[in-house]
Amino acid sequence: MDYTKNSISTLAIFSLLLAGFIYVSTLSPFPYKAFSSFKINPTNSSPGKNELEEALQKASMEDNTVIITVINKAYVEPYNGEYPSMFDLFLESFWEGEITRVLLEHLLVVAVDETAYERCKFRRLHCYRLVTGDVDFAGEKVYMSVEFINMMWRRTRFLMDVLKLGYNFIFTDTDVMWLRNPFLMLNKSNKLDLQMSTDWFNGNPFSNSNSINTGFYHVRSNSKTITLFQLWYAMRRNSKGMKEQDVLNKLIHEGVNKELGLRIKFLDNLQFSGFCSDNKDVKLVMTVHANCCRSIEAKVTDLKNVLMDWKRFKEGHVANGENSFKWSNHTSCTNSWHVLNSTLS
Repeated sequence: MDYTKNSISTLAIFSLLLAGFIYVSTLSPFPYKAFSSFKINPTNSSPGKNELEEALQKASMEDNTVIITVINKAYVEPYNGEYPSMFDLFLESFWEGEITRVLLEHLLVVAVDETAYERCKFRRLHCYRLVTGDVDFAGEKVYMSVEFINMMWRRTRFLMDVLKLGYNFIFTDTDVMWLRNPFLMLNKSNKLDLQMSTDWFNGNPFSNSNSINTGFYHVRSNSKTITLFQLWYAMRRNSKGMKEQDVLNKLIHEGVNKELGLRIKFLDNLQFSGFCSDNKDVKLVMTVHANCCRSIEAKVTDLKNVLMDWKRFKEGHVANGENSFKWSNHTSCTNSWHVLNSTLS
């Protein structure tokens, strides 16, 4: 780890700085520039060697990298009693993908309720039960509801703890299909701190104007990324009505990476595709994300088609030719935006 060890004096100084930052936060929506005159020196205030660290150790690669996803009851149980569940499809993509089965050994599944945790254990995966206090995160949360926003911020806080423990990670939503090993495309240079997927890629992998998506990203544990997550998480109290992705997106657009000395690369939709912006060339696609979709039911329906299309391609049922392959239309996800009272996973 490249951040300092715990000490009473350092903790006291950081606490004062954080308190000052929170105070400034009440004056300006995004006051990260208040940090421009000094650098935060994060302390190792994360949990010690406990169940989380043991779970991370079991799942990690040699370079302390893990793959993390977060699930709840709504993800592991079939919608309206019809299999497969979202979690089933997620795991099937690893099984059907190219050079992806081995990655299951490095997947840490974080369950926010007991039903999800038991389903993970039944699958004999690396599982961690995230205690969320009195908050119930078991069911499907309505998009942009208070419960949905709280769940996203709780996830951010957990991932911050992972960084503090010295682990690099890929975070992946459960509605991301892993068709090929993304590590083959991710830049392995230590000079990059964060590599993040986009809803729409503008052609420049280092442009802050890219529209980010926090459903899939790779981050290295270092003092800069820990500071970013601390700042990002601290913004929640002054960002009412905004989900965590919107807050990070605004921070990036306003140049937080320059302020903290972060090197961020934004991932091309050609390799890291999604429903917002399909890549028609299946030979390039690493992952497919059911973004721009409003409900679990719609995501499951259209992701089943993604896997069927992928299997058809692998089995050679698609004729050779540059324009011969075509993804199935994401009809259910498109229609989900027109259905009243629909919900988002």
